[in-house]
Amino acid sequence: MSTEEQIALLERIAGALERLAPTTPPAPDFGEAEAFTWHAKPPGFEPVAKVARVDLGLLEGISRVRDLLFSNTERFARGLPANNALLWGARGMGKSSLVKAVHGALAGAGRLKLVEINREDIESLPLLLSALREEPFRFIVFCDDLSFDGPEASYKSLKTALEGGLAGRPANVVFYATSNRRHLTPRQMIENEQSSAINPGEAVEEKVSLSDRFGLWQGFHNCSQGDYLAMVSAYARHFGLTASEPTLRAEALEWSITRGARSGRVAWQFIVDLAGRMGKNLG
Repeated sequence: MSTEEQIALLERIAGALERLAPTTPPAPDFGEAEAFTWHAKPPGFEPVAKVARVDLGLLEGISRVRDLLFSNTERFARGLPANNALLWGARGMGKSSLVKAVHGALAGAGRLKLVEINREDIESLPLLLSALREEPFRFIVFCDDLSFDGPEASYKSLKTALEGGLAGRPANVVFYATSNRRHLTPRQMIENEQSSAINPGEAVEEKVSLSDRFGLWQGFHNCSQGDYLAMVSAYARHFGLTASEPTLRAEALEWSITRGARSGRVAWQFIVDLAGRMGKNLG
């Protein structure tokens, strides 16, 4: 093979490697919006013109976890150390609403940004973090409804991105996730790996150690009837939905019975129905 042919072959190999290896995507102007959505294919950030969220003061029945997450985020926004946070527990109790509300309450200065990554794109998290590392802003990278169900290894990418690896997590990034599961993986998945492992205890530790990467664990539990009614009353006052307390209480309880559950989500759905019947907007 001639020298010219060798050079041409090497150029083709180099070009193929460049196409296979992910490159850091060009960063947008993070000053143009307070929230962004990350897309893995092709990699890039999409600005969110208006975040769908409620006011932090409207989140009733979760005051303790609300205050803990707010304090953690407020310290992070000021450039101080802060923990990754896992919000786990009952459905519809305001886990994702709390993350967005806390960000909204602290985003006024313009330096704190929210970046949402979809569960399906978790394997691209190292690339996302690389794109944020040198930016002058502070970022909450948020994944809603995070869990792992099958024989997948993307949870290992998450472990490495959060605390492991040579570079580690960028100092200007915290990772917040919500999940219905405390350990992010179902019991059956853990037991299957335990039964086939040489050392069963190590298989369990491998799965559980993912949750250990979150320094802040916050549990959300099914709300009581009193908490549910407090949520309904707070929403009604905020949006000016005038109804007598007995009527509001009776209709809200009937609504929860028909749904078979009491939660913040059910309370909000009732308020949407009530506002519609009253001919009022919730904007």
